[in-house]
Amino acid sequence: MATRLSPFELMEKLISFPTVSRDTNIPLIDWVAEYLESHGIASHRYVDPDQPKHALFAHVGPQEEGAIVLSGHTDVVPVDGQPWGSDPFAVVERDGKYFGRGTCDMKGFDGLALWALVEAKYAGIKRPLQIALSFDEEVGCTGAPPMIAAMQGVVPKGSAVIVGEPSLLQAVTGHKGGIGFNTHVLGFEVHSSLLHKGVNAIMVGAKLIEWANEQNSENMALKPTDLAAMFEPPFTTCHVGLISGGTAHNITAKDCRFPMDFRVVPGEDKDAWGTAYLKKVREVEAQMREVRPDTRIEVTPRFDVPALKPEKDGAAETLVRQITGDNASHKVSYGTEAGQFQEAGYSAVICGPGNIAQAHQPNEFIEVSQFNAGHDFMRKLVDRLGV
Repeated sequence: MATRLSPFELMEKLISFPTVSRDTNIPLIDWVAEYLESHGIASHRYVDPDQPKHALFAHVGPQEEGAIVLSGHTDVVPVDGQPWGSDPFAVVERDGKYFGRGTCDMKGFDGLALWALVEAKYAGIKRPLQIALSFDEEVGCTGAPPMIAAMQGVVPKGSAVIVGEPSLLQAVTGHKGGIGFNTHVLGFEVHSSLLHKGVNAIMVGAKLIEWANEQNSENMALKPTDLAAMFEPPFTTCHVGLISGGTAHNITAKDCRFPMDFRVVPGEDKDAWGTAYLKKVREVEAQMREVRPDTRIEVTPRFDVPALKPEKDGAAETLVRQITGDNASHKVSYGTEAGQFQEAGYSAVICGPGNIAQAHQPNEFIEVSQFNAGHDFMRKLVDRLGV
């Protein structure tokens, strides 16, 4: 008989695969597929046609609609330059914590979900359970939509999705939407002493970044709507976290590149924010071309993540509240694939072990007590599906 690994052993194995978003996740998916197959569980894949990335999904229980879907991502953020006290891709226990890249975000949950799927198979559940493991969540949730599309007609349609992002096992019923663009300003180089004859791409880019600062100040000053007030902060934010460009301090920069991201509160149109940004881009571009007609600004979409909207009597929320006993209202400002599942016709909620404050940090960890609580959650879920 195939070995049934514990949740900890599953997390430990998943973390041993360094699935940073810029790299492939196929070895991890191969291992998961083989592990499930060893327990008589067939899995299916979405294969990205443009990069070496796979998503995986599987179904156990009756071949009928109405499954509970446990959704997680397989990619993690880089560890480059972070001062880790141990190997990021090996789980180390100390001081009541499991350290390792992904323990919190979110291979801890993935391991628990795999454990639950195998246990459900042997328990002979009466209501089906599914797992969905995506890629490229950390670069804008770009891997989940094609996976969700690939699931349709291959496995029976699920009814409720639990996205296991770290929420301290609280039922999170809403999150902001997001839209992002890569921006490339192409200027014209001259000696900086003659800057009026050139177009400094960095200084032009600064105008767009300052526009983002102005939007943040204006949004912060507005009275939030009742829905926006549920979030922290209670307004849409514009953000630039990276910038590059230029060749020397005394040359007007020919290039400037940066991402412009928007985290949009539910109730606002995220596409309208993209339109507003492009309008500002064209205004600034026109100013550039008054100096040099051959200069320009290129803007390309990077991600587009719908908000998770609170549901009235949502099936996913109801199930999680029944298991956890949590009846409080929780909203988060980060984005997940929950809104993407919701757009595809699923009820969705976020509930996973760990604290989002630990995500992406050096020496990322999940409290052992939280991981154990996640195990208890999965035991209760499997028991419910067997009734």
